[in-house]
Amino acid sequence: MATFNVNDIRNDFPILSEKAYGKPLVYFDNAATSQKPKVVIDALVNYYMHDNANIHRGVHFLSQRASEAFDNVREKVRAFINASSEKEIIFVKGTTEAINLVAATYGRKNIGKGDEILISAMEHHSNIVPWQLLCEEKGAVLKVIPMNDKGELLLDKLNTLLTERTKLVSLVHVSNSLGTINPVKHIISLAHQKGIPVLIDGAQSTAHAPIDVQDLDADFFAFSGHKILGPTGVGCLYGKLPLLEEMPPYQGGGEMISSVTFEKTTYNEVPYKFEAGTPNIADVIALGTAIDYWNNLDRPGAVAWEEELLEYATSKISAIPGVRIIGTAEKKAGVLSFVIEGVNAMDAGMYLDTKGVAVRTGQHCTEPVMLRFGVPGTLRASFMFYNTKEEIDCLMENLGKAIQLLQPQTAL
Repeated sequence: MATFNVNDIRNDFPILSEKAYGKPLVYFDNAATSQKPKVVIDALVNYYMHDNANIHRGVHFLSQRASEAFDNVREKVRAFINASSEKEIIFVKGTTEAINLVAATYGRKNIGKGDEILISAMEHHSNIVPWQLLCEEKGAVLKVIPMNDKGELLLDKLNTLLTERTKLVSLVHVSNSLGTINPVKHIISLAHQKGIPVLIDGAQSTAHAPIDVQDLDADFFAFSGHKILGPTGVGCLYGKLPLLEEMPPYQGGGEMISSVTFEKTTYNEVPYKFEAGTPNIADVIALGTAIDYWNNLDRPGAVAWEEELLEYATSKISAIPGVRIIGTAEKKAGVLSFVIEGVNAMDAGMYLDTKGVAVRTGQHCTEPVMLRFGVPGTLRASFMFYNTKEEIDCLMENLGKAIQLLQPQTAL
C-alpha cells in the first residue's frame, strides 16, 4: 500500500493544475463532485477506443471483452463496501436513483395507508421527495428526527418516533450541508430491534471513510460514483439479498427479463432484475478503476489528512470576525459551511471565484436544513484528501478580502 503524501497524490489529478481566471485553481466543491485521477479518465477513453460494444448480448470479441470488464466491477464494489454477495450490488445512475428505486419497489410493496417512514431533519432533497411521493400515493406519513443547534440528531426522540407503524427508516450517513457524521450503526440497531429496515444514504460518507455494510447491518446502502473519484451518471445500491429477491422490478425492458411472451413475463434473477436496458457501460468500468485507486491509496492516511484539513480550516475561519459556522457537530467529515454577517453568500462565492477559489453557495439541496438554522443559504467549502493547507490559507485570505469589500461599513 502506498504511503500518503498529498503533493504526490495531487499529481494524479490533472485538473488540479488548471487555472481559473489566470489563478491557480483551489477546488473546495468536493461534496458536489470529486475530481478524477488520470487513470479513471484513461479508463473511459480506453473503453471507447478499444472495447466499445454492448454487453451480455453478443458472442463477438468486443462484446465479450466489454462484458468481462463490466462484470468485474460488481465484485470490486462488493469488496469495497464488504457486501456478502455480488448479487447485492445494483448499478444505478447515482444515490438519487437508488433511493427512488427502493421507494418505488420495496416501498410500494410494503408501505400502506397509515404506515410511517422515518427520515432525519438533515436529509438531502433526494432522501425527502421520493418518500413524500410514496406517502402521497399510499396515504402514509413521513416523520422526521429533529436535530439540535449544533446539527446533531436528537437520538433521545427515537424511542417515540420508532413505532409499530414505522415501516422504513431512511437516513443520511454524512450531511452534505453540515458535515455531521450520524451514528447510523446505532440507529440501525435500534430500528432492527423493532423489525424496521434501514436505508443509508452514503453519498458523502463513502468518500471519507471505509464502508462495511455488514458491520453497519444496513438493509440498503446507496452511493454515487462521481463523489468517489469516478464518473458521473453511475452509482450503486446495495441491498440485503432476501429483500432484493422479494422486491418487484423497478423498470421494464431488456436485461431484466428471463422470458417474455404477450401473455406473461418472467423476470431475471437479482441483481439484473433491477437493471433494465443497456447499462452505463463505460462509466461502470471507470468506476471500477476509481475503486482500484482507493484500494491502492493509504486510506487511513487520507482519512487522517482530511480530518487535519477540517480542523485547520475550522480554526482559521473561527478567527474571522462576523463569520458563523453552520454545523458544529462533534463528529464531522469534510464540510465547512458558514455565513458572513451582512454579506450575501452568493456575492462572497462569486468574489472567491474571481480569485480561483471554488466553493458552493446556496441551500445545497437541503432547504429544510437552512430553514432550521434560519439562513437563506451558506457558503460551503468541502474537502478531499488531495486538498492542502496552503489552499485553505488562500481561501481564508480571499474570504477576508471579500468581507472587506462586501460587508456594509459602519458610518462614522
